[in-house]
Amino acid sequence: MRIDCLQYANWSEKIFRQLREGQVDAIHVTIAYHEGFRETVLNFERWNRWFEQYPDLIIKGLRADDIDLARQTGRTAVFFGFQNPSPMEDDIGLIEILHTLGARFMQLTYNNQSLLATGCYEDYDSGLTRMGRQVIREMNRVGLVVDMSHSGDRSTIEAAEFSDRPIAITHANPHDWHPALRNKRAPVIRAVTENGGMLGFSVYPHHLKNKSDCALTEFCDMIARAAETYGARHLGIGTDLCQDQPDSVVEWMRVGRWTKEIDYGEGSSAAPGFPPMPPWFQDNRDFGNIEAGLRATGLSDDEVAGIMGENWYRFFAENFGPEE
Repeated sequence: MRIDCLQYANWSEKIFRQLREGQVDAIHVTIAYHEGFRETVLNFERWNRWFEQYPDLIIKGLRADDIDLARQTGRTAVFFGFQNPSPMEDDIGLIEILHTLGARFMQLTYNNQSLLATGCYEDYDSGLTRMGRQVIREMNRVGLVVDMSHSGDRSTIEAAEFSDRPIAITHANPHDWHPALRNKRAPVIRAVTENGGMLGFSVYPHHLKNKSDCALTEFCDMIARAAETYGARHLGIGTDLCQDQPDSVVEWMRVGRWTKEIDYGEGSSAAPGFPPMPPWFQDNRDFGNIEAGLRATGLSDDEVAGIMGENWYRFFAENFGPEE
């Protein structure tokens, strides 16, 4: 089983076919960065058309057993998430509606302070807000997973401890391996995993040691060390692949509508576009390289199978439905 718990590609039939060639059984796709509710609904609509156009390649994922159906029929199950709470605007009642439409992950922040928590680019992290705690309770109730991939340390630890259900960091790496601003420090990863949550490892070059020149062995050894430290059961893959996106999309990702200036994030102001992917992961056909690299580290077959997809499958099964 292969599950990628974060991509933001420029979707096309070509990519859907590459998902099948790479034997990717399920994928979590970003359908909102800075979109409000109505704009997000239009993104759901766009995906509905793709499900109609390519029924032999992709199906809409709502529950973990949709992955079973995808595997049985040779397709990829697509699960939806938001990298910002902007789709719920300032209305907690929209959370259940968004879940009903198909959302299964929502970040409490992107890089900035939100109404709910603090983003990782802010100078001061004040933790969860009053509204943030109420939103987590509602997300727990309906089965919308709290994602803290772009949140600050204090906010993430508080979310992991406050949430009644496990939370996720869908796409990031350990800060002690590569000190990118958005990679996660040990106390943050520990808080998430000790409360039953998941960490998905990213191959986005700004999150990698030596960036685009990161070796496969370095990436896989990092995962193996994390398995020793936090337990392999809590680890998965979340590549953060932005395949075929024009460089202009970076401006929407980083800037949205919140500033008139340019925010290049972790990239260089001299090269604001997408960095080259490492040679061992160019697109979805390369998941076999990661799997082979993990096996070479000495991880057991069960641990490798868990990291490649079975751990996310279990997490989906336990957290996508209403709270019991």
